[in-house]
Amino acid sequence: MLRPSVSRRRPPPLGPLDDEFSALMARDWWVVGLRGAFAIAFGLAALLTPAIALLSLVVVFGAYMLVDGIAAWVAAARAARRHRHWGALAASGLLSLACAAVALLMPGVTALSFVLLIAVWSIISGVLALAGAFRLRSDHGRPWLALGGVASILFGALLFAAPLAGALVLTWWIGAYAIVSGGLLLALALRLRSHRDDDRGPALAAGA
Repeated sequence: MLRPSVSRRRPPPLGPLDDEFSALMARDWWVVGLRGAFAIAFGLAALLTPAIALLSLVVVFGAYMLVDGIAAWVAAARAARRHRHWGALAASGLLSLACAAVALLMPGVTALSFVLLIAVWSIISGVLALAGAFRLRSDHGRPWLALGGVASILFGALLFAAPLAGALVLTWWIGAYAIVSGGLLLALALRLRSHRDDDRGPALAAGA
């Protein structure tokens, strides 16, 4: 006796680029987690020492950008060796390294220049994060990556709207943003870590 088939709604299949990007992010979940951890460390340093001199804050930000850029380039290099798409990771790393160069090689920049530098970095990195979120599978943490991108863009817009706020207020803003951004990255890393084995099989099959 034949049973009537019950139609179930299934999510639309993702394209090969989505699966490939999701597999790459899952394998390199630790890079995402590392970037999140350093973001939180930078945010705590800014919030716990609000009276820190501008020069010291610029140097700390430069060090954070240097580590963030290196981590992104490590992920991009790993993707390139597997013949995966690495352009977005490389662009993100290049942006962070450029900011690190400005902050570390020209630490005597004015407060306005420093704020605008962070604003530009926040908006561009937020756009790159949103672009990556559209390619990341939903069960791999797409909402976390999208939220991080939106938060980054809003923070950059806030700095552009009030670049001349007091040094103490700016330090609080920067610290709070870094902690929120780092927390979202850690949440994304944990979600990616839970799928690192799921994507190993398809990735090996694709490389064969």
